[in-house]
Amino acid sequence: MNMANITRILAGSLIALAVLLGIFAWSLSRRAPATIAPVVQGQASFPVVVASRDLPAGKPIEADALTLRMAPSRGAGEFGDAAPLVGRVPLTAVAANTTLTEASLTTGLADAIAPGERALAVRIDEGNAVGNRVRPGNFVDVFFMLKRDMSAGPGTDAEVAATQARLLLSRVRVLSFGDATLPGTSDSADAASSATRASSAGGGARTAVLAVRTADIDALTLAEGAGRLVLALRNPADNDVTEPVAMAPLLASLRITNDGKGRAAAGLSLQALAGGTGAQPPKQIPSSSPVPATAAFKAPRVQAASNDLELIRGSHREKIAY
Repeated sequence: MNMANITRILAGSLIALAVLLGIFAWSLSRRAPATIAPVVQGQASFPVVVASRDLPAGKPIEADALTLRMAPSRGAGEFGDAAPLVGRVPLTAVAANTTLTEASLTTGLADAIAPGERALAVRIDEGNAVGNRVRPGNFVDVFFMLKRDMSAGPGTDAEVAATQARLLLSRVRVLSFGDATLPGTSDSADAASSATRASSAGGGARTAVLAVRTADIDALTLAEGAGRLVLALRNPADNDVTEPVAMAPLLASLRITNDGKGRAAAGLSLQALAGGTGAQPPKQIPSSSPVPATAAFKAPRVQAASNDLELIRGSHREKIAY
């Protein structure tokens, strides 16, 4: 066999091998790619507050009515801690195992009112509200001023006999002032920005909402309608509460107290302020001065009963036994 034949045989073998390789490559391209199994990682979970039992509408939520459940995510308005929800009030009935959201709970000033109190709005201006420096959460004393009733005719008793000013309510909490409200109530963010603008412009607030005891609402309403209210800002650390004298006559009420707090509650008439006739307040005894001693009370001597008879003849006295 010569070299020419050997060359032909090698060339044919290479051609056949190339054809086989081409067929193999084509078959590989027709196969579906192998699926690579993804690496499964631990999914993150978040605690979510749910109701452990049915919650009625309008009643505060108790601590044992809440529980935590792990969820893949926490939606907007959902809670991850149960503590802030204790005492909140559902707007509607909430079924057990239901996730609690901010939208399902009451918001606003109603949640900031303590039991036994009511929210009451009063008219204010820059002159009677500390130059509009009062802010929500502050404590104020409410004074009122009444002017003498000149409409009563002769021989009739006037409702307001003298122009006077008195302390009406002591240590009253301010819930809102103008557009500003307490933090955590509805629209507090928008109210804060508007309140900042109003304050920088020199005021503008026209109403203040106060937390007033139910028993004091009548007095506050009458005082605002018949006179003028004045808010006096006080230090929040001052917990002293002065109970006003219940509409006692001015000079009579002045005699029952000897300290500044009591005198504020007792009130002051315009006649007394001007030093009019009969308007001088009673003299006060300084607390440092010694109190004068009073004579000791001696009971009358009671004589025991006897059988003696006393005869008096002029300046002569004689006892006769019988």
